[in-house]
Amino acid sequence: MLDVMVKFAPGLVLLLGGIGSSLGIKAAATAAAGAWASEGKAGKKLSFQYIIMVAAPISQTLYAMILMNAMLDKAVTSSNMTLLLGTAIGCGVIELFSAFYQGVIGAAGVRCLNENGGKGFGLLIIAIGIIETVGIFGMVFGLTILKTAEVAVK
Repeated sequence: MLDVMVKFAPGLVLLLGGIGSSLGIKAAATAAAGAWASEGKAGKKLSFQYIIMVAAPISQTLYAMILMNAMLDKAVTSSNMTLLLGTAIGCGVIELFSAFYQGVIGAAGVRCLNENGGKGFGLLIIAIGIIETVGIFGMVFGLTILKTAEVAVK
């Protein structure tokens, strides 16, 4: 049972990060599709800037994967079980919300760019970067916590 619980944690952090990225991409992509439809109907050139808004939330899946890989070589002990599950839940939720809200910001950014002729792109990238930093912090803090876990003897 202990072995199963310890091995569950790496998948859990990846699951949460992946869900967040998927939700964030969906939010921004839906807005981008609507903006492209509006631009196409108006005979305007379709904006490539929206792709950046859509793609931004994917990075949290990468951060979750890095955490997952850091968990894979940890020993099966009762103290590691608590540490790994706590790290997976805490950092996974950070990645989930960071990615989701990055997509929400991206969706608002698409609307902003679409309605004002493309102005404000740099400011939008800064806003997306700020929430990205939350995801990076989640990964870094998780890696710091994982340094205290016992490594499995091979």
